[in-house]
Amino acid sequence: MPLQNRVQPTGEIIAHPARGGFMGNRGILHDENGLHPRRRWAHQNWVCCRLEFKGRRRNLMAPRCYTELFFLDEAVAFAAGHRPCAECRRADYEAFRDCCEIGGPAAALDKVLHAERAVARRFLQKRHAGFAAADLPEGSFILDESGQCGVIAGGAFHPYRQDGYAAPKPRPPGEVTLLTPPSIIAAFRAGYRPQIAAGAGAGAGA
Repeated sequence: MPLQNRVQPTGEIIAHPARGGFMGNRGILHDENGLHPRRRWAHQNWVCCRLEFKGRRRNLMAPRCYTELFFLDEAVAFAAGHRPCAECRRADYEAFRDCCEIGGPAAALDKVLHAERAVARRFLQKRHAGFAAADLPEGSFILDESGQCGVIAGGAFHPYRQDGYAAPKPRPPGEVTLLTPPSIIAAFRAGYRPQIAAGAGAGAGA
């Protein structure tokens, strides 16, 4: 049975057999029974990591160790509020920081991102209304007028699926609900190109 550790662009964490393209860390979110039903973060530095780094091996959801989370691609990780890890993805982290409008140490960046993604005491992800789909950069995750979640890539809207993306559609007209935190959108506008899984106009990593 798959573990409950696959993160969705909407912030939900589900059980899914696919491995995903990136791993994430928010601290210890599980116990001996699996993912804790009312714990979605343990600290504010939510990072997005490589699947392999220096030959390290981990037992998933081991006792007293951080909970390994997985994402389809980097665009999904960004939508969920994660940023590149400063250790295993140092070059991507520095490129992302160079494109951010937030100065200071990593803790300052994490504080801003946390305010944009987390709803206190409700374990939900914030959604940001009033954004024009036509103006959003590549890698932005949105909800269209029907509530369908998807990414903007290659000039089109690609509906999200657990195993990838469905066939592209035209960008929705007018305003949409944004899932990706605004500060991350600002980094995309400044030139950071998130990795997007094949099938959605795959963007090159920064």
